[in-house]
Amino acid sequence: MSLRVLLNLVPLAAKQLYRHRIRTLLTVAGIGAGMFLFSLVESMQQAVAGATEANAEDVTLVVYRENRFCPSTSRLPIYYEDEIRKIPGVREVIPIQITVNNCGASLDIITFRGVPPNRLPSYAPEIEVIAGSLEEWGRIDDGALVGRTFAQKRGLAPGEAFEAAGVRVRVAGIIDSPYPQDNNVAYVHLPFLQQASRRGLGEVTQFNVRVSNAEQVERVANAIDERFASSEEPTHTQPEKAFFAQTARELIELTGFTRWIGLGAVIAVLGLVANAVLLVVRTRIRENAVLQTLGYPDPAVGWLVLLEGMLLGMAGGLLGTGGAMGFLAAARITFGNEGQVLAVLADPTILVRGLLLALGLGALAALYPAWIAVRNPIVESLRS
Repeated sequence: MSLRVLLNLVPLAAKQLYRHRIRTLLTVAGIGAGMFLFSLVESMQQAVAGATEANAEDVTLVVYRENRFCPSTSRLPIYYEDEIRKIPGVREVIPIQITVNNCGASLDIITFRGVPPNRLPSYAPEIEVIAGSLEEWGRIDDGALVGRTFAQKRGLAPGEAFEAAGVRVRVAGIIDSPYPQDNNVAYVHLPFLQQASRRGLGEVTQFNVRVSNAEQVERVANAIDERFASSEEPTHTQPEKAFFAQTARELIELTGFTRWIGLGAVIAVLGLVANAVLLVVRTRIRENAVLQTLGYPDPAVGWLVLLEGMLLGMAGGLLGTGGAMGFLAAARITFGNEGQVLAVLADPTILVRGLLLALGLGALAALYPAWIAVRNPIVESLRS
């Protein structure tokens, strides 16, 4: 079969589906529901993978209090910073105070990160202020630099004030960063947050350390923990993504289970398309025989059925996957645990993968009905 012949069959396949509009619409709606669920699951899996899978460019370490279970239980003396800075391989270190509205797993978590205001630009030069100004943030004590995703979900703009976890701040700017964690938190002045959260000025929750290169991550982490092993406040140092994987293990286990939900949605779509196309073929036995009598070869009849399945899959995939992307863009779903926040974002790659999968499922589901359509002799089909 040439490509030109296949393209000529597409309008005929579409007309065949249009003849049974109610059945076609119900089938497309069912496929759309399955692909909607599949796209949501894939978006969650992709978000978790991006936050927990290490790569060769990861150079950030998180120094936390050993045996902590929540940011409020991690109390480290701020003078640890000077000791950490002396360790070979450390490029930059910054003390951070974490305050959250909910320490457990939650879909509505607000995280404040208190940092020295004059140190944030040098520690994280990749952060870009897309609204407001960095100067305004440095000027006012209760100012906040709010992550892009955080601001979109809360409907915040520069100049507005909001309160959470007993901390009231004014939005001085909206920031964007290649690191997902930065886009889901609010950066405030360290002394302000220490006082607002009733913590001493000499204590912080953690230190974020950036090493010179990724090959030194493990060595520097071990060196930090060895330095404070006999101190009153021993530390536990991990790469940032490993730290997230540990603190959010409950969420990761939950998203791991959703893989089975996604698989179930794919199987349901496959069965739905196969059943719909098989019904179409069984009601068109005589029509297919007429087409063969008029000169349509068996491969053309088979491809006609395959194209109907693929059109159903494509229409349902576009409806479900597109709907999921629109839902994620509007809902801006975030979930987190122990101050670590993860955003489930609408990713165009999920849309493309969903459409290709739906198209492939439609073709696979139509294989058996296509074989049924061409296997009977023409005479017997005309008599049926």
